[in-house]
Amino acid sequence: MEEFEYDVVIVGCGVGGLYTALNLSQNNKVLIITKADEISSDSMLAQGGICVLHDKDDYDAYFEDTMKAGHYENRQESVDIMIRSSRKIIDDLLQRGVRFARNDDGSLKYTREGAHSRPRICFHEDITGKEITTTLLAEVKKMANVTIKEYVTMTDIIEEARQCQGIKAVDRENKELLIKAPFVVMATGGIGGLYEHSTNFPHLTGDACRIAKQHNIQLEHMDYVQIHPTSLYSEKAGRSFLISESARGEKAILLNNKKERFVDELLPRDIVSKAIYEQMEKEGSKHVWMSFENVPDDIIVQHFPHIQEKCLEEGYDILKEPIPIVPAQHYFMGGIHVNSDSETTMKNLFAVGETSCNGVHGKNRLASNSLLESLVFANRAAVEITRRMI
Repeated sequence: MEEFEYDVVIVGCGVGGLYTALNLSQNNKVLIITKADEISSDSMLAQGGICVLHDKDDYDAYFEDTMKAGHYENRQESVDIMIRSSRKIIDDLLQRGVRFARNDDGSLKYTREGAHSRPRICFHEDITGKEITTTLLAEVKKMANVTIKEYVTMTDIIEEARQCQGIKAVDRENKELLIKAPFVVMATGGIGGLYEHSTNFPHLTGDACRIAKQHNIQLEHMDYVQIHPTSLYSEKAGRSFLISESARGEKAILLNNKKERFVDELLPRDIVSKAIYEQMEKEGSKHVWMSFENVPDDIIVQHFPHIQEKCLEEGYDILKEPIPIVPAQHYFMGGIHVNSDSETTMKNLFAVGETSCNGVHGKNRLASNSLLESLVFANRAAVEITRRMI
């Protein structure tokens, strides 16, 4: 067994893990491990965008939209923290080089998605997650104090006197690693790999939650799993391709097999998914349809180029015809219980991103809150770890 020592170990290479590393002191010796390669995180797959408080008058509406989508089971303190921190996060991303869409006058362009009462979502084409994550990864790789190890899987944490002291892991050759560190941040993503149909990478199997349970670390809302209404229907095996909710925000519509609309496309995701399942059962069909007929061609080409490309690969031209869609497992609202600084119920063990449950999302996540929530609470974890190291 090989042994290593670091100041902080971060398990996961998505936006939560990367942003934690970026906000730690550069005097800290930091290790990031990832179960696959460094670009295979679900953060890379996020299409629609990232929410932001549009202006000071938007606070009440944004708060209510988030609470309503979450069936009012959200932790209100966390929602407040996320919303009030959002503009600072967007400004920081812009400073780091993230290329959000802009209007002709240079101002940020906002789009709207389901359950939002107004446009408040920053985006880059239909690959916002890839744009943000790629930018953050490039920044992290410039840091001399941070090491990234690919194809390393956490198998356990090191616990001493009810305090986390590091992790155990295995590399791609199945060699055991003992990695000691006074602070550990779990950012292992969601649970989609446990499902037959999911928009997630298959290697994301809830490892951190399983390990937390073994150590009697509090878990929360483990049954709160979000089904995304619209993934591209395919007979092919493998990860389902997401059709961004922002497509419906730009007036794409859902049709049954008689080509009739059957639901308000901008209702919360769980309600739209339920309506689709009911329609499929009623018709005895495997999918329904999405039509871009009300979306101007220039919006499709500029805002959804990668969706257009993928659909063409599958034999559908969204400029001319509807595409078959079906709901798929998409996001996990539950996870490892954390406080407002992202610390778990074990001292010095933190969790951020989809792995954690800080209560922002309640029972059903509002569209495009995930990237923002991950970044806000990753930053708070880094600030708290830094404070304790002084």
